[in-house]
Amino acid sequence: VAGPAAAAAGGASLGGGLDLLPWPKVDFAKFGEVEVKPLSRIKKISGQNLSRNWVMIPAVTYHEDADITDIEAFRVLLNKENEKGGGAKLTMLAFLMKACVKGLQKFPEFNSSLDGDNLVLKKYFNIGFAADTPNGLVVPVVKNVDKKSVFELAQESGELAKQARDGKLKPADMSGACFTISSLGGIGGTYFAPIVNAPEVAILGVNKSAMKPVWDGKAFVPRLVLPLSLTADHRVIDGALATRFNVYIAQLLADFRRVAL
Repeated sequence: VAGPAAAAAGGASLGGGLDLLPWPKVDFAKFGEVEVKPLSRIKKISGQNLSRNWVMIPAVTYHEDADITDIEAFRVLLNKENEKGGGAKLTMLAFLMKACVKGLQKFPEFNSSLDGDNLVLKKYFNIGFAADTPNGLVVPVVKNVDKKSVFELAQESGELAKQARDGKLKPADMSGACFTISSLGGIGGTYFAPIVNAPEVAILGVNKSAMKPVWDGKAFVPRLVLPLSLTADHRVIDGALATRFNVYIAQLLADFRRVAL
């Protein structure tokens, strides 16, 4: 069955002439008690986009560990110094955004989108971040990250995350991203394979940091390590380039002074 016939038969026809078999229909009540709940509007929309991206993008995930011992100590120190100011607390997300922008500037292919046979290279730096809400996952976008301080990024991302949880995000708040960060650090885990958020060409997944023994050339020393999982569209970004990007981000996080260079 092909084309319209597949759709009429209950199949899913995707771009590029790809036709899938109909989804299996099962009477689950035959096997025991069930409860049927409708999907939220967010999950309906995101589900369609994720299915398209999963099928249409030849994505590969690359893993790297970043030593964040020093930057975490710096973050804690800054928060302590500013605790009486009443401003937003610095989060690791703010530092990740700044590091990723440096990565996009050094490796411009990551700040691009495919348009037919052309590659659109963007000269602006907007970073999306996955926000967990009661109704599903949404991706607010912080605009012009390269022009903002980590304090401004922490404040803005915190406000956007709250709006996301309250269901008050506007379409403009979720558009225009060049690159996305998906952080599961508040939950746990080690590594995962995030799905590229088309028309972007890469996404960085982050899990919970953990103390690990790291060899410093003389002895094993305890260091706080952050697991990074970079998924990239292989049509634009090959394995060598993806690994260079991942290693560079890890270097920036290990010594954040490099961001100023």
